[in-house]
Amino acid sequence: MLWALVTLGTILLLLLMDGLSGPVLPARRRFFKAAQGALLAAPAILTSHGVLVGRNEFHVKEVDIALPGLPKDLQGLRILHLSDIHLSPFLSTKQLARVVDMSNETKPHLAVVTGDMVTGARDPLDECLRALQRLKSDAGTLGCMGNHEIFARAEARAKSLGARLGMNFLRQQSQLLRFGTANLNVAGVDYQPFRMPYLVGAEKLTRPDSVNLLLSHNPDVFDVAAEKGFALTLAGHTHGGQVTVEILHQWANVARMFTPYVYGHYRKTDSAIYVTRGIGTVGIPARLGAPPEITVIRLCAS
Repeated sequence: MLWALVTLGTILLLLLMDGLSGPVLPARRRFFKAAQGALLAAPAILTSHGVLVGRNEFHVKEVDIALPGLPKDLQGLRILHLSDIHLSPFLSTKQLARVVDMSNETKPHLAVVTGDMVTGARDPLDECLRALQRLKSDAGTLGCMGNHEIFARAEARAKSLGARLGMNFLRQQSQLLRFGTANLNVAGVDYQPFRMPYLVGAEKLTRPDSVNLLLSHNPDVFDVAAEKGFALTLAGHTHGGQVTVEILHQWANVARMFTPYVYGHYRKTDSAIYVTRGIGTVGIPARLGAPPEITVIRLCAS
């Protein structure tokens, strides 16, 4: 897709140049030849940068999210959010170890993983989970399943092995966490198929005496999550577009074809969602304009 878009733009520019009227002076001809060469090289240069540099530029992003009526003992709570790891030939266990080390340096109170730990059935899910076992937080690690766990037929294995390693992957389940005198109720759901009814029965996972947090791989459930009483939703799935042009904002992002919640912080009445760009890649092993992200959510009162 990246190659096609850039090449199409290149061809249009070359056609425009060829169609320009006026005398073809030697200096003008040399300029056009140089410009054509640069334009024809652009797709290869951009793609090479995305493959060799962009997909390996892991960075930590801290985000403050204000929630109405947030109890005092939850104010300042730090939630580490990892998603879309896609441990595969294009993201090594060594790279994932670096992500875990960077994550631990943020000293979170809670760590969450919102799906797509691998890409396919042949990818090393066991290695991914053992790497994630090293995540350090006060309340441990919780997670949910993504669409690639479904593709790999690895949901049950991820759940059972994760439990043996001390991580709870929530499959239409919730877990109550207590911080001081305040309750944080964390619910997790499996990937919600596109355009199917979302979050059926998820209202049973909420608690009226708690701040309710939903872990959902895909962010397009947000409207329903807000209606069902979740104060905050954490999601991934989009990779922030993976290949995008930031200055054109989100309307030029391929993920907009599937969801209005492409990347970042969105609000709806008293509810919020944060969509992370995630760690790995899928499709083409490149990132441009959407660097891999280790997210730290900090809760604050509105």
